[in-house]
Amino acid sequence: MSQRPITTVPALVEAGLADAAQAEALDAVAAEFRIRIPAAMRQAMRAPGDGVAAQFLPDARELQIRPEELADPIGDACFSPTPGLTHRYPDRVILHVTKTCEVYCRFCFRREVVGEEGSLSEPDLAAALDYVARTPAIREVILTGGDPMVLSARRISALMARLEAIAHVDVVRFHTRVPVVAPGRIDAAMLAALRPARLAVWVVIHTNHAQELTEAACAALARLADAGVPLLSQTVLLRGVNADPDILAELFRALIRNRVKPYYLHHCDLARGTGHFRTSIAEGQAIMAALRGRLSGTCLPTYVLDLPGGHGKVPLGPDHVQPTAPGRYAIRDWRGRLHEYRDPEGAGPAD
Repeated sequence: MSQRPITTVPALVEAGLADAAQAEALDAVAAEFRIRIPAAMRQAMRAPGDGVAAQFLPDARELQIRPEELADPIGDACFSPTPGLTHRYPDRVILHVTKTCEVYCRFCFRREVVGEEGSLSEPDLAAALDYVARTPAIREVILTGGDPMVLSARRISALMARLEAIAHVDVVRFHTRVPVVAPGRIDAAMLAALRPARLAVWVVIHTNHAQELTEAACAALARLADAGVPLLSQTVLLRGVNADPDILAELFRALIRNRVKPYYLHHCDLARGTGHFRTSIAEGQAIMAALRGRLSGTCLPTYVLDLPGGHGKVPLGPDHVQPTAPGRYAIRDWRGRLHEYRDPEGAGPAD
């Protein structure tokens, strides 16, 4: 198998991942939303339409745009004080350091902009860092894109040095698929770049199915954990991929075995052409309810919706607590049974 990523429909057909009869329809999809499938994910595919293939192979349904779907579903542009920067919450910003990724997901909420060549220009990067330096409320910088780990270790080291020079920045968070889809990039140079002198660095791994966690991916995660880098994960709830308690339980247990704490389970965003992936919120809540009694708290992420328009993430957890009278509640356990609970004497607000 070639180690080159697949980026065109003819290459998909040649690799046996698409039928030649589909080529014209898939070319129309590729004209709208880019294709890139690295060798690691090709090797992780076990059957057409499985939990890996469904995430990365183009599908004619992507051209079915629903009225509610948006080019910027989480409102990045609404909160962008400078190019490449999103400041939605007071204490943290998103820095879009690049628009490229090692793999292009068919459900991506930034699918309208990812895939363009190049990183954030030096003038735009300087303006973004100047904004961070002038805004002392910002404690955390989240590096995303695209995928920040497509940058070389040298460029990441240089960026970390510039962020470290801003005294009120304490934390840098990487949101990335690289350790899973291009695990060879997690080498000694990259590990060194992720260990600046002062800043706390966290890495959030994007993965949606246990099948993605190949032997090479697990080895990359081990290198990160052994280097002292704290690891979280984020997963998107996707019909046809992982919208099933058994599939998600397998993924979350696998992540914990690899020293990765499941962080967020995202309700699928209203990106254009992604309707075939989207569940209802009620389905997602039912899946989380089924997981709650089966998995330990360390395995469970928070199920969230990123509200359209840039209004931020909201937990979509079940309603466990029902007030029944002042100081009294009906509390629902993980089996769905109700229990009465009373506030202790004197537990109310002080007079």
